[in-house]
Amino acid sequence: MKRKLQRGFTLVEMAIVLVIIGLILGAITIGKDVQRNAEYTKIKQKFIDQWVIAYNAQTQRNGVVLGDSQVAPRLMVNGANFAPVGTVISGGDMTGANAVFPAICRGAAGPGMTHAMEATVGFDLRLMMQQAGVRMPPGRAEGSEDRYVYLDSNGNPQELQICFQWNRPNDPAGSGNVMVITGLTPDLARALDQMIDGKPDAQEGMFRQQGVANGTANAPGVQWARDNQHNITQSGVGAAPVGTNLDENQIATLVAYYKMNQ
Repeated sequence: MKRKLQRGFTLVEMAIVLVIIGLILGAITIGKDVQRNAEYTKIKQKFIDQWVIAYNAQTQRNGVVLGDSQVAPRLMVNGANFAPVGTVISGGDMTGANAVFPAICRGAAGPGMTHAMEATVGFDLRLMMQQAGVRMPPGRAEGSEDRYVYLDSNGNPQELQICFQWNRPNDPAGSGNVMVITGLTPDLARALDQMIDGKPDAQEGMFRQQGVANGTANAPGVQWARDNQHNITQSGVGAAPVGTNLDENQIATLVAYYKMNQ
């Protein structure tokens, strides 16, 4: 009786298997980055861009921007709530020339915002959009159209929030009517800036970081503060501390201004 010879894998076969395993692992790693980039594009197209459209639609239907007076417009978000330039406002803590107009939000102001939320009854972002018959983006849920939840690079949930405000002339991050976006991780902020302005520059263009002053004209730009090595307690503007982000931490978040065209 003949005995069957038992054969193992040859070196060539083992090498082919290892290459295939490496390709699969590489595809999984690349797939995570592709998925995140696709999510950032979705945020831009389905949330940020749709809020720009909603803002413009509300302005066109009412003839004035959010919160402005329809009979005596000032072309400023929330402008109807403030006295003319040069008038002392509420106890002399602000003057019309340097007033910081409260932002129009839905609920509390977003984390890290420098402007306070408008507390006047009726100046609710969702209510004002509904009064104009404007359809808002789906957002997080019904009643939370100004919010959007996504996962940061550590897989932890982060929440974007939309508000609108008027920045006075010489504001460090640009004057005029702006959309305020809170809850941006550094990589999402740079991705949106790249898509909107063509380059991730924190002090130039329509999309800027809150509090980053536009310094010398025609000088090189400024990078967005913080990166994904900083955790949520290290967010802000200025010299970035040494990153102490762990895998279980939430990533640091930033606040951005998106300049509106009216």
